[in-house]
Amino acid sequence: MCNLYSVTSNQRAIMGLTRATRDSTGNLPPLPAIYPDSMAPVVRQAEDGERELTMMRWGMPGPEQYGGHPVTNIRNTRSPHWRRWLGPAHRCLVPVTSFSEWEDTKPKKTPVWFGLSEERPLFAFAGIWTTWTGVRGTKADPVEGEHELYGFLTCDPNETVGAIHPKAMPVLLTTPDEMDTWLEAPWEVARELQRPLPDADMLIVSRGNRKDPA
Repeated sequence: MCNLYSVTSNQRAIMGLTRATRDSTGNLPPLPAIYPDSMAPVVRQAEDGERELTMMRWGMPGPEQYGGHPVTNIRNTRSPHWRRWLGPAHRCLVPVTSFSEWEDTKPKKTPVWFGLSEERPLFAFAGIWTTWTGVRGTKADPVEGEHELYGFLTCDPNETVGAIHPKAMPVLLTTPDEMDTWLEAPWEVARELQRPLPDADMLIVSRGNRKDPA
């Protein structure tokens, strides 16, 4: 389960790759370590048709029968709980430069960072988003009201990720055409993107750091 990633590219690079035309993030600093419940940049198709770079909180509302706890990674797209958000209106792109999985080492687990190359070129997770009203944030700093929440799809891991985390990896989108398909295509087409990235297209870029030191 991916519960740590980074995005250190600037807004111009994010907007260029995702073909976004509007930016409502304000001053976006590099984010070398994004954890669940953090605010992070996301690209969505707005109601007026423009593609917008905006900030959302990481963690979709989970199924009520399991307590409704926030869910960061979504695998079972056949579930009625997730199916409601699989149409283009609720799909989004989550900009990323690297992501981490935890290697099961002793005495404590080791964060292992993956990217497309050592230079950390920008890509995106295939995400979904929704609005939700309630309390999020920490016990020390709760935030009550309406939130825009996101999560992203996972799939079987490729061999590179599977050697560290054999259960799953995020769905990675690396080209503008793939991103267009994810944001705009019918689900019957977009669902074909829920597949592992080929091993030749990614590598381990760092190990042992809680922030990507790129």
